[in-house]
Amino acid sequence: MDGEKAPLRGYVIGFASTALWSASAVFISHLNSRFGMPPLVLAFWRDLLVTFAVAGTLAFVAPPLLRLSRPNLPFFILYGFVLAIFNSLWTVSVALNGAAVATVLIYISPAFTALIGWRWFGEQITPPKIVAIVLSLIGCVFASGAHDRSAWRVNTVGILVGLGTGLTFTIYSLLGRASSKKGVNPWTATLYTFAFGSTFLLLAQRPDTILWLSHPLASSPTGWREAALGWATMLMLAIGPTLGGYGLYTVSLVHLPATTANLIVTLEPALTAGLAYVFLGDHLTPPQFIGGLIILAAVFTLRITSRQS
Repeated sequence: MDGEKAPLRGYVIGFASTALWSASAVFISHLNSRFGMPPLVLAFWRDLLVTFAVAGTLAFVAPPLLRLSRPNLPFFILYGFVLAIFNSLWTVSVALNGAAVATVLIYISPAFTALIGWRWFGEQITPPKIVAIVLSLIGCVFASGAHDRSAWRVNTVGILVGLGTGLTFTIYSLLGRASSKKGVNPWTATLYTFAFGSTFLLLAQRPDTILWLSHPLASSPTGWREAALGWATMLMLAIGPTLGGYGLYTVSLVHLPATTANLIVTLEPALTAGLAYVFLGDHLTPPQFIGGLIILAAVFTLRITSRQS
């Protein structure tokens, strides 16, 4: 593959994955506010439905991709465990810190990724990469609304959980890069990561809430209709933003260093704000717009310097 086309393809795929990922918050907000689906239940069904969707698609279009060699099994058990921990910590971080601070803390991940990628994967830490990391963090602060000092009235536990979310996303990204180096197809990797992730999330469920049908909605005259609409929304979340976002992100790691792919994902807060404005009527503030431009500048810096190297 041509050296110039491979990174360009990675950037395009990375932007596509981020655009899909950014819709997740809109769906999750709708499921929580209208249908009252508990966060851990939502995370479990989201991962399980992705597993079924990928398995069904591969069984139809590419059956050989369903196979995973036995030596890779422990690696993907770990990969799935990290995904489950990441989803759980993210839910707790939002509850403890609020969406703004939780978003900034998770996107400290590019700095973690650069350091770990340099130490264990031989990825270079260049001056442009450092500039891009700093710009992306500044952009996230504005895009998420964390520039408001009142957003940081949190406790120590909340900050530690938020940093843990950023660290687990770093590990998730680096495991995705390691998976590509093992030669595992990205969609095979997505299938087994979500299969093991949903298995671990299942262990964290309460038996009386896992089906969600015990929610008071189901006892009202129109409850079953509302429940069906809730499950349809969950299915759209799984097949669209989740499968598309995580799947394409894994594909992008075939073409890009983990740090670069991670930096592209920091566009998510700005894109989420734009989608919330279009679909939920949330007001898009000037700082959010400026934050998005700063993050774009960070990614553009990486792209230009990669072409010149």
